[in-house]
Amino acid sequence: MTNLLLRLFLPGGCDPESPQTRQRCGALAGWTGILLNALLFLGKLFSGLTTHSIAVIADAVNNLSDAASSVVTLIGFRMAGMEADEDHPFGHGRIEYLTGLFVAVAILLMGLEVGRSSIVKLFHPEELSFSWPAVIILAAAILIKLWLYCFNRSLSRLIHSEAMAATAADSLSDVLSTSVVLLATLVGHYTDLKIDGMAGLLVAAFILKTGWDSARETLNPLLGRPMDPDLAAEIDKLVVDHPYIMGIHDLIYHDYGPGRAMMSFHAEVPAEESILVLHDMIDHIEQELKARHHIETVIHMDPVVRDEHTAALRRQVAQLAGEIDPRMTIHDFRVVPGPTHTNLIFDLLMPYQTSITPEQALQAMTEGIQRIDPHYCPVIQVDHPYVDSREREK
Repeated sequence: MTNLLLRLFLPGGCDPESPQTRQRCGALAGWTGILLNALLFLGKLFSGLTTHSIAVIADAVNNLSDAASSVVTLIGFRMAGMEADEDHPFGHGRIEYLTGLFVAVAILLMGLEVGRSSIVKLFHPEELSFSWPAVIILAAAILIKLWLYCFNRSLSRLIHSEAMAATAADSLSDVLSTSVVLLATLVGHYTDLKIDGMAGLLVAAFILKTGWDSARETLNPLLGRPMDPDLAAEIDKLVVDHPYIMGIHDLIYHDYGPGRAMMSFHAEVPAEESILVLHDMIDHIEQELKARHHIETVIHMDPVVRDEHTAALRRQVAQLAGEIDPRMTIHDFRVVPGPTHTNLIFDLLMPYQTSITPEQALQAMTEGIQRIDPHYCPVIQVDHPYVDSREREK
């Protein structure tokens, strides 16, 4: 069913990062969610009213909130696809992240309300009426929500959407919560245990957990997260495969919504090469990155002197950094000789997850360099990575 819908709504060979494809996927997910969640709300509401079950009614209201969230998703993706204008030169792509955050907040509020109602029912239990049609509706709801989870997960992976990933997680939470409600209904029928209120609390816990996880995932791109390590590695390879590029560093990524991003980095180039040749190469790389990854790029050229003495000294300093922390590296290395001392100027790249402070690292590097030669005077700038190094270590 999922593959059929994707073939009908998405043409073959479409670019998952293009605003048009994202709008189509958002519309498909939105309308599907609205239709199925509205039907589930009506079915569960009927079941809850006929059996007087707070857990079933809570589950029905949860589906109503899901339908409302699908409306928000539908509107959000349409607005996110709007073109750039004078007030928003990088487009409106971050509206998609705001949509995911709105859905997460709605889930949290619904979880709190379900929890409140369940606590009341826990202390004031009522006799429940059993209905096989209600059981059948709940079982069907589990199957429908399981399919919705797979459907939204497929779409989220296709276009790398946090909003759809949040919707998929919500559907999986609904599968668990409805399963608890169904189990409570059967237990209440075949035993004298009144666990309707407890089942409602479990449903509330599932809802709150989903809302919290979704909020955290959608807040990250809004607050500014590090670049995806796989994308960083791909960009690194693309750039250094060009002639004259010796390496890149200080890669900074600005996310303005899926398919809308800016990036800057420093490219090390041979100092003896023609500035016109290097400038032409840098322009070519910027255009290639824009065409291949939809990223507006600004590249700063760092000239590197490639004499034997500088190269050997750089290797010694890099080895010192690695001895302090194997993840620590250096870049922008320059040697400036003088009559009384020689400045070694470089940037020290320190990971965030390290056992020493920047001050301790600077002291250790200074002592190590002066052991090589007391006339060396290190001038060190401490940097932190803009790429998620934790993912690279996995």
